[in-house]
Amino acid sequence: MQADKQDILNRLAQAVINMDITRANEAAAEVIRCKIDPYEAIMDGLAKGMDKVNELFENEEYFVPEILLCADAMYAGIEVLRPYLPKEDAWNKKKAVIGVVKGDTHDIGKNLVKIMLDNAGFEIHDLGRNVPYAKFIDTAGELKADLVCLSTLMTTTMDGMQVIIEDLKKAGIASRVMVGGGPISPGFAKDIGADGYAKNAAVAIKVAKSLFQDVHLPLTFKTPEFVSVRKNHGGVR
Repeated sequence: MQADKQDILNRLAQAVINMDITRANEAAAEVIRCKIDPYEAIMDGLAKGMDKVNELFENEEYFVPEILLCADAMYAGIEVLRPYLPKEDAWNKKKAVIGVVKGDTHDIGKNLVKIMLDNAGFEIHDLGRNVPYAKFIDTAGELKADLVCLSTLMTTTMDGMQVIIEDLKKAGIASRVMVGGGPISPGFAKDIGADGYAKNAAVAIKVAKSLFQDVHLPLTFKTPEFVSVRKNHGGVR
């Protein structure tokens, strides 16, 4: 079984790398048939494949069109697995606002985090990408959001996170703030006053939950972006 499981995880990852939606769907269906943990299949299969795609992008072997096609394959596999992910009881839901800050259109990782937080029991309000600072403030205030998740993959837009955090405080909004993305570090998160930082989607769930418990994870372990595309190529989603 163990060999079969690893083979299926490898097939999920390879389907993403090969931009193959059909094979991603087939491998995801095999996950269900073999009763493999769907969460593990996403993180150790599909997301791992996307991580390899990122490396290919950074090495200039893949470009924007390939990134988008790989993301489509990842999303296709996730949609097959998503109904089988365990959900927490609705009473435990916290309201979370998530988005990519103004000036940045990279949202592949943000979308993965959104899916995982949703299945972890959070009530997700996705603002999308290239979101104006004021939109975060207005939405968090209107919803009385418990959590605001800020993402960016560009060094030219990361300072916008601090603006949003400061504006939330000025508006008297008590939402916890979690940040992440390729150029973001634990030190940067601490300096701008974020409550949490996470380097990937798997950690983001643990971090988000810890922010509403009496004992929080150290900031160095905290998150929301998975794919670390560090080059400022406009148009990557």
